[in-house]
Amino acid sequence: MPTTYSISDLARELDVTPRAIRFYEEQGMLAPERRGQERIFSPRDLVTLKLILRGKRIGFSLAECKELIDLYDPSSGNRKQLETFMDKIAARRAQLEQQLLDIRQMQLELDTAEERCLAALAETDM
Repeated sequence: MPTTYSISDLARELDVTPRAIRFYEEQGMLAPERRGQERIFSPRDLVTLKLILRGKRIGFSLAECKELIDLYDPSSGNRKQLETFMDKIAARRAQLEQQLLDIRQMQLELDTAEERCLAALAETDM
């Protein structure tokens, strides 16, 4: 594993665009060193970017990702970060379960509407 990464190295490694990496940098979530115009990313930046991408994949907002990253504290075993992450997982799971219930209800309503349309069409054929 290299000790530093260019923006194109990170983009290739994580299958994201350099533009996305620059966006996360603008949001204050990545802080690469500079050599002239070149950005030099550390292994910590790589881990941070992985966390951002994982968080986005499971539906966390950018603000939630930033909050979790800001809680990083290896001296405490990252306990606060892990506890906060568990709370966010539980909240996201509850949100998804509610969305599933909403979708099932919507499907029932569509079934009812479809049955009524089919019945009305059958009456027009008589």
